[in-house]
Amino acid sequence: MGTPEFPNLGNHCSVSDCRQLDFLPFTCDRCDQIYCLEHRGYIEHKCTKPNKEDVKVVICPLCAKGVRLIPDQDPNIAWDHHVNIDCDPSNYQKVTKKRKCPAPGCREVLVFSNTIKCRDCLEDHCLKHRFGPDHKCSGPKKLEKSFSFMSLFNTIKKEEPKPNLTSTASSKWTSSFLSVASNIRASAEASMSKLSNEINQVWLAARDSAGPNSGSGNKNDLQEESCPQCGVKFSSAISLVDHVQQVHESNGKPVGVKKIEACPKCSGGFVDPVSLVEHVERDHGGGSGA
Repeated sequence: MGTPEFPNLGNHCSVSDCRQLDFLPFTCDRCDQIYCLEHRGYIEHKCTKPNKEDVKVVICPLCAKGVRLIPDQDPNIAWDHHVNIDCDPSNYQKVTKKRKCPAPGCREVLVFSNTIKCRDCLEDHCLKHRFGPDHKCSGPKKLEKSFSFMSLFNTIKKEEPKPNLTSTASSKWTSSFLSVASNIRASAEASMSKLSNEINQVWLAARDSAGPNSGSGNKNDLQEESCPQCGVKFSSAISLVDHVQQVHESNGKPVGVKKIEACPKCSGGFVDPVSLVEHVERDHGGGSGA
């Protein structure tokens, strides 16, 4: 076998009448024997296990299920295992029952080639009744209405809270959310009220101390005043008050209020709870689980 330089090169064919030395032998994937080019086929070398990887399935007449037969094993063993463990006679009607078109008066049997699913009612129909008017389609299923956040907010605001033992997680989330929003709004209003009082005091003090010739003094003697909202500096308190009234107040209402970080979903800031509620209903689907 082989050559003087490569003594282990090649193998002899396993066929007894051949025994040819082949330097590129073939190994059968069924019987795992070595063969030459002439006897590499199953029929040529009369393979003893030609059906080793074949899959055979027997349909059970009791339950209409498939029973797979294992190669190199007695089929009776697989059959006994199925009858004693897996066999279910009630499944026979489900498997063998033929589907028919659900259109009134139609007895067409639905198979692969004549079955079409309706886009609206999502039911299978035959080709004759594939359109909605032909099978009296009920139309698409109505979606459940989304949770109305504003209606719940108005109801809680008008009615007094009543004890409810069967309250869900969404109602608890809503009540806590409204409580936080009310606290933030009250804090913002108190801060603006305090700021308005301080500005009024500065305004009154500046008018009392200002004389008819107060504008003719030395510029170096003037004291700089800074805006508590935007930090802009002014040479006099009167200029500061005019700036606050023109920029940070409009018709007696503050417009420079800082945004509130109150949205539990996107951390967006809003001026008041009403704007925050409208944002939750519009951008987060109007529900607590959005």
